[in-house]
Amino acid sequence: MDKLNIENQMEYLDKIYKLNNNKKLKYFILTMGCQLNENDSEKLCGMIEKMGYSKTDNLQESDLVVFNTCCVRENAEEKLFGKIGEVKLIKEKRGTIIAIGGCMMQEKHIVDKIKKSYKFIDIIFGTHTLHQFPKDMYESVVENKKIEDILDIDGEIIEGLPIVRNDNIKASVTIINGCNNFCSYCIVPYVRGRERSRDPKDIINEITDIAKNGYKEITLLGQNVNSYKGNGNLGIYTFADLLRQVNNIKGIERIRFISPHPKDFTMDVIEAIRDCEKVCKIIHLPVQSGSTNILNKMNRKYTKEQYLELVDKMKKNIPGVVFSTDIIVGFPGETEKDFEDTLDVVSKVHFEQVYMFIYSRRVGTPADIMDEQISEDVKHKRFNKLKSLAESHIEENNKKYLGTIQKILVEGKSRYNENILTGRTETNKIVNFEGENYLIGKIVSSKIISDHMWYFKGEVDDNGWVFANDAALFGYKKTI
Repeated sequence: MDKLNIENQMEYLDKIYKLNNNKKLKYFILTMGCQLNENDSEKLCGMIEKMGYSKTDNLQESDLVVFNTCCVRENAEEKLFGKIGEVKLIKEKRGTIIAIGGCMMQEKHIVDKIKKSYKFIDIIFGTHTLHQFPKDMYESVVENKKIEDILDIDGEIIEGLPIVRNDNIKASVTIINGCNNFCSYCIVPYVRGRERSRDPKDIINEITDIAKNGYKEITLLGQNVNSYKGNGNLGIYTFADLLRQVNNIKGIERIRFISPHPKDFTMDVIEAIRDCEKVCKIIHLPVQSGSTNILNKMNRKYTKEQYLELVDKMKKNIPGVVFSTDIIVGFPGETEKDFEDTLDVVSKVHFEQVYMFIYSRRVGTPADIMDEQISEDVKHKRFNKLKSLAESHIEENNKKYLGTIQKILVEGKSRYNENILTGRTETNKIVNFEGENYLIGKIVSSKIISDHMWYFKGEVDDNGWVFANDAALFGYKKTI
């Protein structure tokens, strides 16, 4: 990203801040979609708060409303247009500025609909122009313009934007933008552009700063993280190199990453996961379908057999590795035999977590115009059958945890009981236990005492160890 361009945006931030000074203005932001969108929203929040706005969860009192959209699933459109209708009255009452950005704004038919039917929207911006939001705001506020700031070409890597993170223990860091895979069901390459890897120095510097601010867990983000290509700075050329460097950053206790692509899961990445003690040994490995026939139609570039061989290779080389996955049910042309192949993969791998989706048609993708679209009734029947099988495996897998000692990163208080602390194992299992606030942000060695399907109850082990930076600091024992 052109440094002068960013400096120019910072000047707009300062101009709006001076206009807003002492007005006590508030903003509301709604994020739809994946963790990449959430990361973009953290940057939007950073810029907006530099403009003098404070965040509110009350839509009715907001002076600025930002919708950061997703276009992966059809119900995202329904959610957006429902919210747009809701904010019209707020705008009429308060003069609220309404801005809509994100992936959906890269779809021409959506933008055309907004411009035709929702003329009160002030700012429309795309995925490649997020960094220009200060300029868009200035032109909307001062010059009273309707802003459409969208690029159809691939955007540049954005560095140097302010950021307000949603968490003070866990943080996400984007390492690669865009996607080159063109899965036939997916709109992402069309709305986020082709793959652009960040400079290794920028990634390492960001994570180092995050660690200095007390964060314990990092999630590396990208549509396809294991196709990351470094430029050789800091000796980083590949995703495996990057994992090893992040593993050396003092203060970071856990490293996760999403989402890798099975076709790019090379042996050097497997070895890096094995060797790096901070890299969590749960691998999110999207299969999407267990049928080689459907995988070919999806343009996934691997077969059922190759996927299972990769799983076996990881199990042989990474002690204790477990897996989570994504599966799409009801892709065009999916037969009962194809669906049975998916069930077979699920039975063979025994995933710790399965994120299941009913196929949703997306305008502009090859799958949208394929013959043999599956009926909603058949989709839902297959979804329920898959759900039943996956949950039976989760229930079976959970039994292996009972009585074991697990290291839990304590994330905070339970949403349902302020006397209960909650955290996660390295394999992303939720564990609840009674404890004091000083445990939050520390890694606790906990015994799993009972299973409740979607979470465990725990107690600190008999030695009472609480770990922080590999040193035992406190003795503590509580159960629920």
